[in-house]
Amino acid sequence: MDEQHIQARLIALLRQDNIRLWLEPYTTDTGDPELHNIQELAVKYAPVTGFPVQDVMSTLEIIRSDSSRKDEGNKEFKETSVASLELHLPRDGEKKKRKEHLKTKLDITTQELKQRISEEFKFKHFNLILSGKKLSPGMRLDEQNVKNNSKVMVLNVTSDEVKNVMLEEEEKKRSQDEGVQRTQKGFQILSERDGSEDPTNTPFLEIADQKGNPLQIPNDERKALILAMGFHEKGRSLMKKRDHSAALCHLLLADEQFNKCNSALLNTVDNYAVLQLDVVWCFQALEQLDCLNDARQRLSRAEECFQRCYGEQQSRLRLIKGQTGGEDVLFLRLYLLQSVLAYHDGNKNQASYKLKEVERLFGQLFLDPGKIAQLVGLGFSDQDARLGLRACRGDLSEAVLHITQRKKEKKEMKEREREKRRRRLQDINTLVELNFSKRDAARALHQARGDVDKAYNILLDGAEAQTQTQSSDRQTKLDQLVSYGFQLDVADSALRLMGDDLELATQMLLDHQGVVPPDLLSPSPPSSSSEEPSTSSSSDNTVSASSPLDEELVNEALEDIPRHEEDYLDLTLDEEQELMKFIRSRLDKQPTSSG
Repeated sequence: MDEQHIQARLIALLRQDNIRLWLEPYTTDTGDPELHNIQELAVKYAPVTGFPVQDVMSTLEIIRSDSSRKDEGNKEFKETSVASLELHLPRDGEKKKRKEHLKTKLDITTQELKQRISEEFKFKHFNLILSGKKLSPGMRLDEQNVKNNSKVMVLNVTSDEVKNVMLEEEEKKRSQDEGVQRTQKGFQILSERDGSEDPTNTPFLEIADQKGNPLQIPNDERKALILAMGFHEKGRSLMKKRDHSAALCHLLLADEQFNKCNSALLNTVDNYAVLQLDVVWCFQALEQLDCLNDARQRLSRAEECFQRCYGEQQSRLRLIKGQTGGEDVLFLRLYLLQSVLAYHDGNKNQASYKLKEVERLFGQLFLDPGKIAQLVGLGFSDQDARLGLRACRGDLSEAVLHITQRKKEKKEMKEREREKRRRRLQDINTLVELNFSKRDAARALHQARGDVDKAYNILLDGAEAQTQTQSSDRQTKLDQLVSYGFQLDVADSALRLMGDDLELATQMLLDHQGVVPPDLLSPSPPSSSSEEPSTSSSSDNTVSASSPLDEELVNEALEDIPRHEEDYLDLTLDEEQELMKFIRSRLDKQPTSSG
């Protein structure tokens, strides 16, 4: 086993026994190690971990030395804001990788830090890596989550081949950043849309409950929730491709947006809990052992959220959906990740207990290919077959009834939506016939929540306010012309002829010595735009003024939203099975630990 795993096991044991190696009796007043006491610890922990006493002792001394240094570094950082970074340098010939510590402020750029490293350690071409991500040269360290005691890898670039790999990584990072920006922009556009425009031309997203009923929530929270769910769906689509690095970027952005929502709202939906599982799944897939504490907190939040959303023994979920088998895949993943964390903490008993729960659930959730084939033969999709069988815990006849019922409910929901849209367009046309623009009619109807009479009153109030504004504006222009010395009736005629444009009216009167030319005073039908106030400055035929790029971004965003509302439950369990086998093989090789 590698040095990192030995350290993880020993740190877990030290934490469990509340032992602080940087204090007495393991460290003297001068900061030197008390070798006798450390050796006693090594003898105690060797049989528990399964490692030789000498290896345990040397690792304990590394932990003690690092802890003492961090303790001193924390005091210095608190007093001076000078951080200590642990640099993992490239191999020097046949030697192992070196570790060095560098003191620096965190408000400098990555490029400035690279310059210092280049001068002190004589490296020429290299990248700096933090938690699997390359630090951007132009950004400050603190803007990239570099903190006191952060571990930074110095990745040397020596050959043309490695340089090409670096260029490829840079292009991948650039492409990933661009993808995040496009996803964010697409869902931002969707979050700004409130459904007041024609959804056949202008798609919008609506937050609804399990029955499809729209949730009435504050607009700021609605926008944050749409962004959160959008980033989450994009992250999930990348997870399916096993691109866990790109997925994690999107999932963490989703987490930021979810945290802007009211906690009471998050307590009633399972989306937030599922997101926590997905983030931790990416942590383990990327082997980010430095994220263990964050992972523990996220799994704890997920478990609490499931408890609140689903109720004791999933009673609330059963009341809403009638069955609970489909959600078992979420608990399988939760228990599996808890087993992984317990394993890395060195707690074999807890890891084994959780893994047994996982293996029990896996046995229930593993699907009979023959039953899936039978359901597909009845005309159901593979996804419907999997979800139906899991929901009904493998009962074929129950699955047929379940899938059929769900399809019937979805069809009825779509029919209700079509009828709602038909009535809406009919009401918009009614308001348009009363000389209001289509855009304003749609917005008023949305504001009135579909009540056409209320919408009419809203439009009337708006039209009256606009008429008063226009009347006041015209009087101001008349007063301006009179102040120039023109007669009131002449000024009024000039404004009317020039469409109330003050500049054009003034110029015309100046060109004709303060009078209106007789040929322009011939009778003509009045312009509708000057006699009747318009409630909109845009064309009635265009409800949406979105640019082609906006529509492209929106369409990209919509592609990531699954067509099936239970897509997040449709796990193949292939990755889970791989991880189960790995943890089982590791546990079977280790002696039992306490806990």
